[in-house]
Amino acid sequence: MSDFEQLEAEWAFATQAVRAGQTRTQEQEHSEPIFPTSSFVFSSAAEAAARFSGEQPGNIYSRFTNPTVRTFEQRLARMEGAECCVATASGMSAILATCLGILKTGDHIVSSRSIFGTTTVLFTNFMAKLGIETTFVELSDLAAWENAIEKNTRLLFLETPSNPLTELVDIKALAEISRKHDCLLAVDNCLATPALQQPISLGADIVIHSATKYIDGQGRCMGGAVLGTESIVGTDVYAFLRSAGPTMSAFNAWVFLKGLETLDLRMKAHSAGAMELARWLEQQPQVARVYYPGLESHPQHELAKSQQKGFGGLLSFELKGGKDDGWKLVDATQICSITANLGDTKTTITHPATTTHGRLTPEQRQESGIADGLIRIAVGLEDIEDIKKDLARGM
Repeated sequence: MSDFEQLEAEWAFATQAVRAGQTRTQEQEHSEPIFPTSSFVFSSAAEAAARFSGEQPGNIYSRFTNPTVRTFEQRLARMEGAECCVATASGMSAILATCLGILKTGDHIVSSRSIFGTTTVLFTNFMAKLGIETTFVELSDLAAWENAIEKNTRLLFLETPSNPLTELVDIKALAEISRKHDCLLAVDNCLATPALQQPISLGADIVIHSATKYIDGQGRCMGGAVLGTESIVGTDVYAFLRSAGPTMSAFNAWVFLKGLETLDLRMKAHSAGAMELARWLEQQPQVARVYYPGLESHPQHELAKSQQKGFGGLLSFELKGGKDDGWKLVDATQICSITANLGDTKTTITHPATTTHGRLTPEQRQESGIADGLIRIAVGLEDIEDIKKDLARGM
């Protein structure tokens, strides 16, 4: 590590979010530049050969080496406390790159049931086709995790907080179980972001992001990231990216860099708004239950306080009237955006059972706690009183 890299590592989180990873060109630009090029030229045949063989570092082809993408990777790695970051085209491609980079036929995954619906489909449909089986367990049940581990288990995978029920697991405790059985622990940190939670500092081996969400923060671009050690992410996951090409574009990386600059401020604001809305929803007679880790009623409220720096911008609640009341509420909103995305400055609302988790079987939805009356809200940055009034229309 160079002297400057050492200095960079010692910066506070907010400073890393604005400054880390940037290397100015000879033009001495203040903002990070975009390199919209597919390839790079070499000074000689010998230099080209050295770059391709890996003997000499440097740019080769934007499928796997681009300066703008590299700046994003280095900045996010600093913020997560990781050695290495590999940026991908989407959050799902980040999960795919992780699985195909480190797993082989005959390996076994233990996964939380409380994960994004498409991740469940990836594991049960497509990983199974490659001979990689998955066992699903309750997220918070540490004994269930350990009991599900087999001799060929290679990866433990989870989201905490989960989407959409905001369930948590004790990352430190699960990391101990993972190490005991020589498994890798991968944490999808999409909802908390490094502004609120840093799983690597708690013992996780791999952190995964959908940069499409809070890292962007304004619903503009698709992207993902895998973070961890040089030996796992920098070698195995990077090798998959280089060959298969689920690549983040230079433009999207530039947008995400701008998003990282305000991530700390936005996550505090999202958390404050979500807390106020969650407390209001608990008082509504039509609501059977509110899921938000900032509430004292949340079963893992104390764990959230100890493991996270804030409670995040996503919450969900169950209406007593089931799907019909859920759709009525969604359709009555005039401010909230009816979309399955989250992490935007604009508040979004969706009915998980028929959207994000719609491809699951009824049995899978029941096991995952996705009730027909469940509504998910990702609280944006509007005035929260306006959001309350918007929801009250459908109540």
